[in-house]
Amino acid sequence: MKSDVEELMPRLLPVECGAAASQDLDFGATPRNPQEYLRQVQLEASLCPEVVVAQIDPKKLKKKQTVNASVAGCHAAPQGFSPSLRWQQQQVGIFSDVRQSITKNRNHWSSQTLDDNVQMPKVTDEEGWKRFCLGERIYQGTSSDLGDADQEPALDYGKIGFPPFLSIVSRLNQSTVLMLLEILISWFEEREFVPQLGRWLYALLACLEKPLLPEAHSSIRQLARRCAQLRSTLDSQEDEKLPALNLLICLVARYFEQTDLADHQE
Repeated sequence: MKSDVEELMPRLLPVECGAAASQDLDFGATPRNPQEYLRQVQLEASLCPEVVVAQIDPKKLKKKQTVNASVAGCHAAPQGFSPSLRWQQQQVGIFSDVRQSITKNRNHWSSQTLDDNVQMPKVTDEEGWKRFCLGERIYQGTSSDLGDADQEPALDYGKIGFPPFLSIVSRLNQSTVLMLLEILISWFEEREFVPQLGRWLYALLACLEKPLLPEAHSSIRQLARRCAQLRSTLDSQEDEKLPALNLLICLVARYFEQTDLADHQE
């Protein structure tokens, strides 16, 4: 009677089988011809159990890598601080157009020659990226004189941070976009919101591809929660940070479909 394997996988080569064919077969010896080699393979396969359970020592396993994708919601906006649904829909539409434009023109902008003063940090240089995006003043915590930046005859981007020019962000691949988002969001967790940060977060979100990776999902939710937490501490609806915080929350919740974090009409 044929085995189940033979029924499912018909024999392609004529191999003599059975007890008589295997009596003079020495597993420890080198096959003398193709027939002996094929018979050895056939007999070894027949001796293997149908189900094998691996014996794994848990102590030898490396530390398990996990991604923390928190499902915690946002701080509720104070009365009158959340935007209308219409405003949120308008911002999502504008953002969608920006993303399409970046995708369409990425090759053009990435081929543009950068100015001599634009020295992009190495991918792994976290502190270098903070200085590059936010500027030395913000990085060092000496941003009190930023109001005079526009009055300087020649802007020193090393001090005030490089804006997210298309010629710069178009050069970033997805792993770098995600890495830079994580760096800036982590920085934001312990510091106040500044315009340079807002511009870079918006630009990086515009370059973030969908569907989201788990790491990206976790990072942008962290961003929305931080924005909502900071918004809840504002004293006035006229605070200049409020529109930017609302915008970032809106994009995460509405465009990237983290709807449990969305602002709802009061």
